Amino acid sequence: MCGAGSIEKRYGPVVEVAFGDRTGPFLLVCEHASQHIPAHLNNLGLAPAALDSHIAWDPGAGALTRQMARRLDAPVVAGTISRLVYDCNRPPDATDAIPDRSESYAIPGNTNLSAADKAERIAEVYTPFRDRLATEIAKRAPKALITVHSFTPIYDGTRREVQIGVLHGTDPALAQAMMDQAQDHSAHIIRLNQPYSQADGVTHTLDLYGAANDLPNVMIEVRNDLLQTADAQAQIADLLCPWLIDAMASLPAEAQQ
Repeated sequence: MCGAGSIEKRYGPVVEVAFGDRTGPFLLVCEHASQHIPAHLNNLGLAPAALDSHIAWDPGAGALTRQMARRLDAPVVAGTISRLVYDCNRPPDATDAIPDRSESYAIPGNTNLSAADKAERIAEVYTPFRDRLATEIAKRAPKALITVHSFTPIYDGTRREVQIGVLHGTDPALAQAMMDQAQDHSAHIIRLNQPYSQADGVTHTLDLYGAANDLPNVMIEVRNDLLQTADAQAQIADLLCPWLIDAMASLPAEAQQ
């Protein structure tokens, strides 16, 4: 493993805070905003088509999160490294934190990694992301934590009919409040805990930074064919933001303190 300075130079920034001057009640998180793979990892042995696909990032999610930030007066904590390098929504002991396979793709650059290789990625990608998010929560004292993701319409050959997923971890309150109001805000196909759920290991950020800090929290998953243009992203942001505000307002007063 190289020295700390050379590692930092090789990996570059792994997390950014956008709209840092915003002071609204929500803190937005997009762990999978980027498909960037540091040059020294040689694209993990993948072809460009794979790196552009959903296995490397959540297409449209970063742009959607920024659209939402403008409407909610909210800061954004976003990952700037592909989840194939390290998935910042997974703890270090998760088998898919550094996947050697994603859907039909083998990830050559993640195969047979040494313990030192894995430790380097944890130290230089996951830990800075975790620490920056914790710092922003402590500094801003938000009223709720919202994570934003996108998902592919077809996974392993199966078409997903759900268009918007509302997911929760150990604290279901905000997700349930959103589901209670779903028909008031959208005609899309909306499902609770689809296309993923806590059982799939996707609620790490919600539980570690939301529930553990007594913050109402929810993960929003949007099918990525609804996010292919800036106008489409704006339309989904226009849908989600009033919905989040109304759902938050419906929670018991003590949950909004």
